[in-house]
Amino acid sequence: MPGNRLLAFGTIGVVLSALCCFTPILVVLLGAVGLSAFIGYLDYVLLPSVLIFIGIVAYALVSKRHK
Repeated sequence: MPGNRLLAFGTIGVVLSALCCFTPILVVLLGAVGLSAFIGYLDYVLLPSVLIFIGIVAYALVSKRHK
């Protein structure tokens, strides 16, 4: 992926993961669909995904700076 696409991908991923992590969007959606049993496991998925996407953004910024 070129640097701009990688940066956009990482930024969108961070924003979506942060929205789902810090607001009750997934709690409401999972409760409405009937999958509220998975609400307890959201932190195990969302927090690492935020960190991974932050790493992608950092990598894109560093690689963009060196070009």
